[in-house]
Amino acid sequence: MMSTITVTFISVLNLLLQPIRQWLESLEIASPKLARRICTLIPASCPFEREIKVGDRTLIHIPPLCKLNPLYEQLVEIRFKALMYLADECGEDVTQFC
Repeated sequence: MMSTITVTFISVLNLLLQPIRQWLESLEIASPKLARRICTLIPASCPFEREIKVGDRTLIHIPPLCKLNPLYEQLVEIRFKALMYLADECGEDVTQFC
């Protein structure tokens, strides 16, 4: 069960991050160079997920930690916008970014 302090901290954090979220959501992709850079910087899948194996046996599975990022949804959305811009507006093959 979460304490009142934890709930308050999360509420304050969400309040502080709201302007950044709104800015990221309103960001328009209008340059192929910017779109390529975004697709390069934001990975297609979480780079932190790992499985530690010995032979065929999995000892430890480290789950993807990206969803703990409070701006995860906005970053995924920006990457998607950049991919769509490159594919639709520029006619580029985006498979290199997937």
